[in-house]
Amino acid sequence: MELPALPWTGGCQCGALRFTITGPPLTLYACHCTECRRQSASLHGLSLWVREAHFRLTGVPAKWTRDTDSGRRTDCFFCPDCGSRLWHKGSGEPDHPLSAILSVKAGLLDIAHLLGPVGHIWTRSAMAGAAIPDDLLTCDRQPESFDALIEAFNERYRIAEA
Repeated sequence: MELPALPWTGGCQCGALRFTITGPPLTLYACHCTECRRQSASLHGLSLWVREAHFRLTGVPAKWTRDTDSGRRTDCFFCPDCGSRLWHKGSGEPDHPLSAILSVKAGLLDIAHLLGPVGHIWTRSAMAGAAIPDDLLTCDRQPESFDALIEAFNERYRIAEA
């Protein structure tokens, strides 16, 4: 499936914060962990991985930091006006391979209606009635590697040349 050319834009619910994604995303997946369900107030959270160097923000977000099930910490950025969660970023480990990756909340994209996840993680925490298609990648908890999700995204989506 071909997606619109970059840059992609998005923003919080009230419009106080807007962002632009200038480089190709790495993957998009649905996470059914308790934290993602709480922050999205829904069946799951949608995470679009973007290199931090390809993310531009207009406005000043608020931040809080929480522990994760892996024992790491993550910074959670949100709009101080409307509370919309914007992205997550691992904190405190600058040498970690994911330290330059943002997990952008995909539902905030202006083109969100064109995107679908290539996989579902933390399925053991999925709410009753959550639809998890048989043809997508699944993992019952946090995958040790996201390589398969990245590969599946690259196979499913092509981003139009600007």
